[in-house]
Amino acid sequence: MDSTRKIVLDTETTGLEPASGHRIIEIGCVEVINRRITGNNYHVYLNPDREIDQGAIEVHGITNEFLVDKPRFADVVEDFVAFIRGAELIIHNAPFDVGFINAELSRISSQHGKVVDFCTVLDTLVMARQMHPGQKNNLDALCKRYGINNEHRELHGALLDSEILADVYLAMTGGQTTLTLNSGGDAGETEQEIRRLNTQRQPLPVVRASAEELEQHQQMLQLIEKRSGEQGAW
Repeated sequence: MDSTRKIVLDTETTGLEPASGHRIIEIGCVEVINRRITGNNYHVYLNPDREIDQGAIEVHGITNEFLVDKPRFADVVEDFVAFIRGAELIIHNAPFDVGFINAELSRISSQHGKVVDFCTVLDTLVMARQMHPGQKNNLDALCKRYGINNEHRELHGALLDSEILADVYLAMTGGQTTLTLNSGGDAGETEQEIRRLNTQRQPLPVVRASAEELEQHQQMLQLIEKRSGEQGAW
């Protein structure tokens, strides 16, 4: 079992480009250890000292008025870095979030350097594209593909999206967050379960091919090999 401490992370921002002065306004982190969501989260809203683009507000619903009394990144940087230090960050479209975090660190002349100086990063978007080439691989599409319930997600939110991505990541990497060993229990966070078969069930019938069917099958294999020009692996 992978015991590496993982932090599923997401941010919300005032816009799309840190190089244009856009800032982080929300950070959400979910801790995963031994493939278990621990409940040890980090979540903060931030005052960006600038206006939020209207297009961004339509995505996440966070307004300028809501952030007026919130702390600034410089006020929380020590706690934030302490929370993620040494972990593997799990991020969907990591260059976006890491780019914004690095810009914030640089802006306050932080001694922490860049994210890669104290964390490793795994991009679930890159992973999804490798696993499902040619398909939609945004968070909503992955939820549908892996049976993750995200009906409560009307707007983007850093902590909510991190919680959803944690479930998606665990499903993508091969397992449930909870296993149920009987048909009467909960199905687990990925809506899957192990069901034990009834030991009193009737044996399944075995239908064997006839000699004529076997001969037709052999003829078909020979035809395939002839047309492909290669010997089959069967």
